[in-house]
Formats: sequence, structure tokens, C-alpha cells
Amino acid sequence: MINVRTVLRKKQLSDGSYPVCLRVTKDRRSKYFKTIYNAFPKEWDERTGSFNKNHSNFIQDNRLLLKFRDRALKVIADLEMEKDDFSLREFEHNFRLAFNPVRRNVFDFWDEIVEELKLAGRMGNARFHNDTSKSVLRYLKFDKDLSFTDITPAFLDKYEAYLRSRGGTDGGIGVRMRSIRALYNHAIRRNIVKESLYPFRTYKVSRLKGRGAKKALTFEEVKQIINVDLSENPELLNSKNYFVFSFYTRGMNFADMMKLKWKDIKGGNIYYTRSKTKGNFTIKILPPVQQILDYYRKNSLGTKYGFPILLHDLLMPNQIENRKTKVLKNYNKDLKAIAELAEIEKSVTSYVARHSFANCLKQKGVATDVISESLGHQNMAITQAYLKELDISVVDKAIEVLL
Repeated sequence: MINVRTVLRKKQLSDGSYPVCLRVTKDRRSKYFKTIYNAFPKEWDERTGSFNKNHSNFIQDNRLLLKFRDRALKVIADLEMEKDDFSLREFEHNFRLAFNPVRRNVFDFWDEIVEELKLAGRMGNARFHNDTSKSVLRYLKFDKDLSFTDITPAFLDKYEAYLRSRGGTDGGIGVRMRSIRALYNHAIRRNIVKESLYPFRTYKVSRLKGRGAKKALTFEEVKQIINVDLSENPELLNSKNYFVFSFYTRGMNFADMMKLKWKDIKGGNIYYTRSKTKGNFTIKILPPVQQILDYYRKNSLGTKYGFPILLHDLLMPNQIENRKTKVLKNYNKDLKAIAELAEIEKSVTSYVARHSFANCLKQKGVATDVISESLGHQNMAITQAYLKELDISVVDKAIEVLL
């Protein structure tokens, strides 16, 4: 049995009045929720739990108190529909969310999630959400009055159309929609919005798969990068080393190279956990990798990191993320210059090293299951789809028989 009443708390305020509160009692325990009102005993009817005629605007203020009480009764009814029994703590949680419309504002909640991610050191995810929040705000012409109930399939369709009108591709739009979907899931878990309103049952993010073809180099082209003469362009040496290192370490991505520590390199192997998938890797150090590691040991900055990307040991997560963004941008810029010097016409970026590693293994006739294991894919289907997009030379040679 749960009882809801408006009462005067017995704690007197400095002006002699008392706070008007909603008292919710269940299993002989009570919780008090303060309203916006204070009152003197002469203004209060204890029997009815309302203001009497001695209170100015008593009719209007009593109406607001009734709304306050009705909101509590609605929360109770919703909880009773969801479960046979609930605790006073559960009521308090749901009631405070229902009574605080700020928490149901999408942008305020988005800011909260971004701050939580930053505190957890997940700066990439924080940036991912922050960028989408700004994009949605621009779509709404900077009107921040958006609740979760406003995010419907129709809203998402219109936002998608807006992104396309600005040159958005399936891949880029998919990134934005996955951010909104993740935010909505957070809101459901925290009882800010009901699961029954979930718009992504109708609006399918899965159809927004990036269709940009994966770019990969042949082994001959990789060798051209390895052998490129940088005597007149020594400023490109680090970027060349990063690319070659990534290629010979099964396509280790830039973020993992950046965080690689000297202690992770021992006994002829490199041990690391991939940031993206959390998979654990043990990589045999091949001669080209050893040569690069020897160079950076000799030219070490004295930090715990193998590469001169993070310049200090005690950087904060936001500093690490900022450094990553800055260096990665320069790295990709350098790779374009290196490709030109190596007389490679293909576009070369940091991720091409991983694609090229898989492509070259395929080129050399290595079995798909071995390639799958080396890339750390969870199943063969992922690898088969991955390889299908890479080297088309086999198909080209097959067609040549028609000539």
C-alpha cells in the first residue's frame, strides 16, 4: 500500500514558514519531495493537505499542488504496470526524472553523457557524441528544445535528408545515427524515456553501410614505399616508419601504435590489446619491425612509449586525444607525399596499411582462415567480406582469357 499526501514539513525556515512537501509512504517508510512552496501554519489545511483562504492565490496554488500529486500518482501507476512490486527508491528515481524536465532534454542529457565519457577517458567516444550533438543542433537551427519523445522515425528521416542535402554519404550519416541510437539506449536504461517509444525499430541504421571501396596496395607497391628515398625529405621518415611498422604488425592501427609501450615489447614479440575490438594480440617481430624499433630506441625521447607521438608519460585523456588527432592528420598528409615520391597513384592513408596487409596475404595465396586469425576477426564471414572488397586482380586476370 502506498500513500501520497501534501504536508508541511516540521522543519521551520528562518522566516517562520515551513516547506510544503509531497510525502510518499510505503511499507511504513516515507520520502519527502519539496515543492516550490513554503507556508505558515495559519495558511495550511492539514486535513485536506492544501492551502486555505488565508493564503494568497490559494485556488491557483492548490491546482498546482494537485498537478504535483497527480504526477506522483502517474509514476506509481506506471511502476505498478511494469512490475508487481517496487521499492520507494525506485519510485524516487522515476519521480525525480519525471519532475525534472531538464533531464529529459536531449541536449542536456547528451552533455551529461559526453562528460561521463571524458571522465572515463573515452575521449574518442566523447568526440563522436559531441560532433553529432552539434550537427543535430545545426539541423534544428540552434533550437535546444528537443525531448526524446520528439525523436521519432519521421524526425530521423528528415535529419537524414538534411545531411544528404549537405553532401552526406551513407557512411557519414550512419555515424550520426549510431550516435543518436546509443544516446537513446542510454536514456532508456536510465528511465528517461520509455522503451516502447524506441524509434530505431522502424528506422534501421543497418541500411546505412558505408559503400566506399577499401583501398589496398599490392606487395610490389608496399615495397616501393619501403624502398622510397627520403634523403631530401627527412621530415617524412617517421610517417614512413609508422606505415611500414603497421603493415608488418598485421595492420596495427595508429591509436595502438601511439600507445605502444616499451614494456609491451619482449622476447621477440609485441603484446598489445587492440583498442577497437579489445582483442589480445601477440605479434612476432620481423626484421623490418626490429629495424624500426632499434631506430626509436636509439632516438628515444625517454618516455615509456615506443614512438615519439605521445611526448610525455603523464598526459590526461583529453591531451592524448588531442595529440592523436593532430599527429594522425599530419601522418595522413605525409603519406600522400610519400606515395607521390614512391610513384604510387593510389590514395594512401593510415588504414591502407591494414588493408594492404590482408591484400598481400591473399595475393601470396595464404588461406582465408589464417588471414582471419591474423586480423583478429571474430569469424570467417567478416574476413571473406573484407577480402572481397580488396584485390580485384584475380578477377581481372580471369577476364583476360576472353581476349
